[in-house]
Amino acid sequence: MTTAPISSTSSAPLSINRPASLGGVISVPGDKSISHRSMILNSIANGEALIQGLSDGQDVLSTMHCLQAMGVSIEPTGITGSYTVKGRGSQLEEPSNILDAGNSGTSMRLLSGILASQSFISIITGDGSLRSRPMQRIVQPLQHMGAQIFGRQNDTLAPLVVRGGSLQGIDYDLPMASAQVKSAIILAGLSATSDTVIHQPALSRDHTERMISAMGGKIEAHGLDLVIHPSDLKAVDITVPGDISSAAFWMVAGLCHPSARILIKGVGLNPSRTGIVDVLTQMGAADSLKLVDERIEGGEPVADILVTSTELHGIEIGGDMIPRMLDEVPILAVAACFATGNTVIRDATELRVKETDRIYTTVTELTRLGADIKAQEDGMVIRGKGARNSDIVGAECQSHGDHRLAMSMAVAGLIGNGEVIIHGAADASVSYPEFWQHLELLTQELK
Repeated sequence: MTTAPISSTSSAPLSINRPASLGGVISVPGDKSISHRSMILNSIANGEALIQGLSDGQDVLSTMHCLQAMGVSIEPTGITGSYTVKGRGSQLEEPSNILDAGNSGTSMRLLSGILASQSFISIITGDGSLRSRPMQRIVQPLQHMGAQIFGRQNDTLAPLVVRGGSLQGIDYDLPMASAQVKSAIILAGLSATSDTVIHQPALSRDHTERMISAMGGKIEAHGLDLVIHPSDLKAVDITVPGDISSAAFWMVAGLCHPSARILIKGVGLNPSRTGIVDVLTQMGAADSLKLVDERIEGGEPVADILVTSTELHGIEIGGDMIPRMLDEVPILAVAACFATGNTVIRDATELRVKETDRIYTTVTELTRLGADIKAQEDGMVIRGKGARNSDIVGAECQSHGDHRLAMSMAVAGLIGNGEVIIHGAADASVSYPEFWQHLELLTQELK
């Protein structure tokens, strides 16, 4: 059993105990959502673009490899995270083999929106987890636009077979606040013969809309309604800000550890993504979670985040807040274990169809560590006793193949009262390959 930081490919378990202090300055990987979109949109644009700060996680590499398989030139510049993309306009090249989206729902759903308008047949698949995730939510609207898409179990599961062609715009009521579904329809709408209108039930991340506008595309927002006009795009250089979903792990670690001071540099603060900041502030972190040097970079709001130790209290979370922090629910559940009082998370049914059933896996693994946490159909209830009296005493736990769960369990070990042993710790590499190195940097005591 290793107790040292592991590489992104190691299968050995990792053992973590709470260090005496947490402190340092780190830069988290480039925002995963923006990384995917910067490559996809520049691939179907006219011209050449420089992308800097691209995430090096496996999900983003899946998108890169799929685009390269369709004739897109994406080449490293020699500087870490920096690539040039040569756009092919609206016409990609027919892939000679099946496209592999790996574990990335973003890759599969957004690329399906692109493939729907291409004049060739393609097949896109993924790993076992991705092949079990619902795809009817994109298949149905794309079929209504005129694409021929087929999948397993009555067109609800991948692999997906896409025969693209001429598309027409649709007027569509989005059944859930999902940036992936919305973006798939938007991307198809760019190549349609008429306008596409999307009615959203609530705000979800809007990186696709922002980037299309920056590239000369015609997209209008009227409240929660979007109008997508058929458009040609012009390639634009993009600097990808730090991923707030990755920063969330260090926010919680810094707030809940008794002696911590962490500065997270260059984090993207798109309003559709800052639910975790708002929730932690409501839990009592207003004076310990400070935004420093707020600025605009590449059309996206960015700031450094300074985190120091504090005491949190439980709150109720639901409604429109959930789409703004859905990916952060597992680490928020860890924070709730160290807060005083009850935290209730509701309206998060979408967690059941992520990389894992994240309601089930989060509750199961935190229960193993001693937490007083119960699953609900659409969320969970956590009964916290405060950081000093936390029930988290340590045990062996599993990642279930889920990168966010692996990192959430690591944070529980950093701030809990006993040894946490994580099986599947290497799964963090899907979104944050440097996670364990950064953990070592901030502790300097993990041995």
